[in-house]
Amino acid sequence: MKVIYVVDGNLEDREGIKQYLELSGYEVQAYEDLHGVQVAISRQAPDLLLLEVQLPDGDGFNYLKKLKQSFSFPVIFVTGRVAESDRILGFELGADDYVCKPFSSKELVLRVHALFRRIDVSVSAFHSSSTWTLGNSVLQLDEVSHMFSVDGNQVPLTAAEWRIMSYLVSNSGILITRSQILEHCFDYSFESYDRIVDTHVKNMRAKMGPLGSQWIETVRGYGYRFAGKSISGKPGFEAQD
Repeated sequence: MKVIYVVDGNLEDREGIKQYLELSGYEVQAYEDLHGVQVAISRQAPDLLLLEVQLPDGDGFNYLKKLKQSFSFPVIFVTGRVAESDRILGFELGADDYVCKPFSSKELVLRVHALFRRIDVSVSAFHSSSTWTLGNSVLQLDEVSHMFSVDGNQVPLTAAEWRIMSYLVSNSGILITRSQILEHCFDYSFESYDRIVDTHVKNMRAKMGPLGSQWIETVRGYGYRFAGKSISGKPGFEAQD
């Protein structure tokens, strides 16, 4: 059973979300502040965190930024901060989805289902391990153990970065547009969110080292293409229009 942590300072919202998700078959633990959930995470990381931005003891945006330095489990903001600039910031910081209050309980549950489904598809898209080369550089991706390395150095990726990398690698050599990445990895297709993709790719390249921009090529005005050559493992799916 998937374990979900909910952090919300509003008792009614917190208990409502907990009830919706429990009725849908998830194990849910609810917390009113960042301190409480941080203690819980230090003991056991959840499969998913639902996070309010405005909390009694801190700011959810700042918390997510720090959290991503140590953990890669997915995060969905469920918040009253509804401005487009807030939504974009949430995605740029590594959120996997952003749900604005007031929200439909059915929609929230469907978004959680969709997120877990995308993660499951990402994990099953490859053989358990695949190896790729670019000149003398070697990239290894293991979807089962969730390990990713470049030239023997482990590269920590967020959940969103994992999905983007998996999608690009599974379509090696094929141009993938920003819209395709948004639709496949985030269930979004709005032009205003294009910069979210660019930010994630920029962060991924930086983590991959000096050849990051060569592993993931920019096709200016269109999107990105993974340039590695496979020496083990086979892509599991193709890009969709």
